[in-house]
Amino acid sequence: MREGLVALLDLVDDVEVVGDARDGEKALRLVAELRPDIVLMDLRMPVMDGVEATRRITREYPEVVVVVLTTYDDDQSVDSALLAGACGYLTKDAGRVEIAAALRSAATGQSTFSAAVSRRLVDALSRATPPPVTACPDGLTVREVEVLRLVARGLSNAEIGSALFIAETTVKTHINNAFSKIGVRNRTEAAAYARDKLL
Repeated sequence: MREGLVALLDLVDDVEVVGDARDGEKALRLVAELRPDIVLMDLRMPVMDGVEATRRITREYPEVVVVVLTTYDDDQSVDSALLAGACGYLTKDAGRVEIAAALRSAATGQSTFSAAVSRRLVDALSRATPPPVTACPDGLTVREVEVLRLVARGLSNAEIGSALFIAETTVKTHINNAFSKIGVRNRTEAAAYARDKLL
């Protein structure tokens, strides 16, 4: 499967595969050595699983973005990967075009999810009662804190709008204002800020 994926990605013009690993421990070593822009991570691997590898990579190399590509799309797998710091989640039925689009999005700080995972996230958010905003650091408004929390969960602007019942353009305005206040440049940095200060 790994060799097939490497061959598939080699056909994508603006993607260069710089290494591949059969387990999370080797993936961590390769990230330290090669410093890739993006890691495409499986979850179930020997030696060190993909969740722990993702957690270590995002903590030790915050400039490296992790996108999960796995056969598992159950709640626990999705939640574990996102809480570990993954910024995208695809299932292995994704084709070359979808994987390439996810990598391009990740390179610009955007999150990408398979359709099934997106539906699962929106359903979970619509059922869950978000924790009340009790403090707004750095001059953020209550709504900006709510939006940043959802950015940290990897939701797109459209999904955030659906979850908060506001227009996508309003979400974009809140994101731009929040980014300016907290001094971040992209969603990956904003998610790290939210995980550190707002979750």
